[in-house]
Amino acid sequence: MGILWSIIIGILAGAIAGWIMKGSGFGIILNLVVGLVGSVLGGWIYSLLGFSTTSILGTLVMSVIGAVVLLWIVSLFTRRSVK
Repeated sequence: MGILWSIIIGILAGAIAGWIMKGSGFGIILNLVVGLVGSVLGGWIYSLLGFSTTSILGTLVMSVIGAVVLLWIVSLFTRRSVK
């Protein structure tokens, strides 16, 4: 997969993960970062479970799962003010 597809999947995964975690996204740059780091995290989780991806859709699902896990971990360390 080329670098362009990785960037597109990273942006989509970050945006979807922000939506799943009840956020409104972080902007295109931070969505890219969250999606790319989530992709690496998702790949690591998948390899631990013995799974592999063979398609763009599978890579997107893996990236979204990794980005959601990443956002969940970050939410454990950040405080949110209650209004």
